[in-house]
Amino acid sequence: MENLAQHVVWFLPMLWLGMVLAISFLEAPLKFRAPGITVPLGLGIGRLVFRALNTVESVLALLLLAAFLVLTPSGANWAWLGATIAVLAIQILAIRPPLTRRSNRVLAGEDLPRSHAHLWYVGLEITKVATLIGLAIAAAP
Repeated sequence: MENLAQHVVWFLPMLWLGMVLAISFLEAPLKFRAPGITVPLGLGIGRLVFRALNTVESVLALLLLAAFLVLTPSGANWAWLGATIAVLAIQILAIRPPLTRRSNRVLAGEDLPRSHAHLWYVGLEITKVATLIGLAIAAAP
């Protein structure tokens, strides 16, 4: 069980990192450049994709937490995991709700300026990338 947990602790942060990089920094900006994609359509797709991403991220965080409980790693590993989970929690609990309310208004036909909440979300995605890299390095065998 301990051997499996060690592999999980090293592999899952890299899997999570790949998902964040692919979705947040590749798919999200490119979808609005696709022919025929309107802002409402792009927002609708984005909401579905980011809800799914955040759900998978939450599962990965729980799996990592479980593996950490089996391994009882060093304090540095706990700090990296805690930072990663904190960033995810802020995104889900504090930033996504205002973004959802704003996208609801846009989908209802309102013309709104760019959201500052979106910039906070992007900033936290960059922070999450750094914490996931730190976690993978700290947990490497």
